[in-house]
Amino acid sequence: MKQNLQLSIKGTDFKTEILSGLTVAIALVPEAIAFSFIAGVSPLVGLYAAVIMGFVTAVLGGRPGMISGATGAIAVVVMPLIAAKGVDYLFPAIILGGVIQIAVGALKLGKFIRLVPHPVMLGFVNGLAIVIFKAQFSQFKIDGEYLSGTPLYIMLGLVVLAMLVIQYLPKVTKVIPSPLMAILLVSGIAIGFGIETPTVGDMASIKGGLPSLLIPNVPFDMETLMIILPFSLKVAGVGLIESLLTLTLIDEITETRGSGNRESVAQGLANIISGFTGGMGGCAMIGQSMINIQSGARQRWSGIIAAVALMAFVLFLSSIIEQIPIAALVGVMFMVSIGTFEWSSLRILNKVPKVDVVVLITVSVVTVIEDLAVAVLVGIIMSALSFAWENAVRIRARKKTDEFGRKHYEIYGPLFFGSATNFFEKFDFKNDPQEVIVDFTESRVADLSGIEAINKINEKYEQYGKNVTFIHLSQDCIDLLDKAKSHIEIDHDHDPHYGVVYDA
Repeated sequence: MKQNLQLSIKGTDFKTEILSGLTVAIALVPEAIAFSFIAGVSPLVGLYAAVIMGFVTAVLGGRPGMISGATGAIAVVVMPLIAAKGVDYLFPAIILGGVIQIAVGALKLGKFIRLVPHPVMLGFVNGLAIVIFKAQFSQFKIDGEYLSGTPLYIMLGLVVLAMLVIQYLPKVTKVIPSPLMAILLVSGIAIGFGIETPTVGDMASIKGGLPSLLIPNVPFDMETLMIILPFSLKVAGVGLIESLLTLTLIDEITETRGSGNRESVAQGLANIISGFTGGMGGCAMIGQSMINIQSGARQRWSGIIAAVALMAFVLFLSSIIEQIPIAALVGVMFMVSIGTFEWSSLRILNKVPKVDVVVLITVSVVTVIEDLAVAVLVGIIMSALSFAWENAVRIRARKKTDEFGRKHYEIYGPLFFGSATNFFEKFDFKNDPQEVIVDFTESRVADLSGIEAINKINEKYEQYGKNVTFIHLSQDCIDLLDKAKSHIEIDHDHDPHYGVVYDA
């Protein structure tokens, strides 16, 4: 894994990395412009963010091949702040969000992304695929009006042509990534034949200079902190959730392992630099990451090349890039959306537990109508409650009376907050004999609620003047009972003891 995280030259397919990087850079342009419009800032603010985020995370991030830039998720989060306080407050909010992300990585909290259940992952992927697909329809507008008649048919024809090239070119040759070939072919046809169709330049000019150091023009006081803190927390949270879930997805596709904690630190540093250079910040981009991976890139060079190429577009090649038909990029993103959607999830809907189906669909829907962070949190909560309920009803007690007249309760299933009530109801305090033994050989006490349930059992038997003994409790449970100064009787003589065979 460490070898995968290094910026190495040995064994690198530079042709694939370069071509993939160029394809990603071209695809980043309309996305950055569109997200800038959503946030209410200049297109250069989004383009600078894409350059900084892409470069820093490509060099330092925990997932080679993953692309970061200005994203819709971050644009939606910061839009209310910009509308209320102006763009000056955007930059310190992004910087503080980056600091929070670095803290998450430094504390090694990125590992908690493993707690996201698979149905939530499927819902996340499907929801984002729908969001990517849906977002392309805004490109069919000129001056706020949807295309119609001949201009619409021309654009649709070019979109379909781009999609066909991406679908079938790999079956003929893989010398050049099919998304790049689609962009070049559609652009060549449109420019060569003088076809009137919307271009990147119709969205906005991308010409600009190098980003420069910017000190946020806001008061550095507690009032400013209170204004930006809620937005910084959202930037950090949404950015890390989208980045770490994208990292996990690419891990599965490439059958390699990235580092969530390293990615968290890199995302944070990238956002800090972005905030100090006039960028709107961002996070991992699943669409561009999928373009990169599907084009064959597997190392850091593609992300570096994409960022450098995007900066070159802004500095030197804006007049050329602005001539690229929007239809070519829409066709690329449509195919990314189709490739991102987990079609296998539709085939298993009637083969998996209904709860998982509900979670998958709910996360997909909430991702589309709300945002990713809310969707993932909703999915995790639903899955956690379902898990807790399933385990709560599993606790059982086998009951028997031995030759000495003692009542045995053999507990199996976890004892925790969800099962504590069911556990308590297993006992017949009034009718049980004088001596009761509760055996935890096949059970485990998982939390404080379980400890409290044991205490209540003990107290209830004491009320009836009966003696209860607990056996085979785990050591951590015994330690907790000792700390709580519980006056219950634990019989260690029945605990198993194991000898070790060694060669004398």
